[in-house]
Amino acid sequence: MGAGDMIRVAIVDDHALVRSGLRAFLSDQADLVVTAEGANGTEAVAIACSGVADLMLLDIAMPGANGIDALKRIRQRTPTLPVVVLSGFPETHYATAVMRSGAMGYLNKDCEPQEIIGAIRSVARGRRYVSPVLAELLAEAVFCDEPDSRPPHESFTERQLTIFLKLAQGCTVRQVSSDMNVSIKTVSTHRARVLEKLQLKTNSQLTYYAIKNGLIR
Repeated sequence: MGAGDMIRVAIVDDHALVRSGLRAFLSDQADLVVTAEGANGTEAVAIACSGVADLMLLDIAMPGANGIDALKRIRQRTPTLPVVVLSGFPETHYATAVMRSGAMGYLNKDCEPQEIIGAIRSVARGRRYVSPVLAELLAEAVFCDEPDSRPPHESFTERQLTIFLKLAQGCTVRQVSSDMNVSIKTVSTHRARVLEKLQLKTNSQLTYYAIKNGLIR
């Protein structure tokens, strides 16, 4: 936490209008102050490392280094900085994977503004924020007797999900290798496992699957 009782918040979203709206709303709260803004994953990591925020609101779907990439790097470099993920997608698409990746909360952008305030205050106190919908999903993931009834992408590891999304968005294996700083062989191995899990054969089929399931726009 920052000085006194103020919670210093960083907002990272590629839409300036979203950042402006969040900043205006948060600024009306006596205990919150927006101290940094970013428009992509690279800026999110830089903000996290700068120490100017106690908590980050991070959009998951950004061009280039997306929110999942950024979350992983933030966890590696500043593991104590709590991150609440913002998403235009329903909880059923990403929430369980994002929480497993180290997020302290997941908010759908369609949620009520007061829910964002509640999540920030809860996470700033060291608690995870779990919405009722997400709580139900997490319970199903733990207790479901029929795991095969879930969409196959929900069983991806963090790295598999990241590689899948990059390939689905049109990146080549070489580009993914460069972006993630891993070998081409590693990317190719994970690509093969992703294709096997989804029972697909080509990158264009990955793109169709991702669009069909609402994982990319």
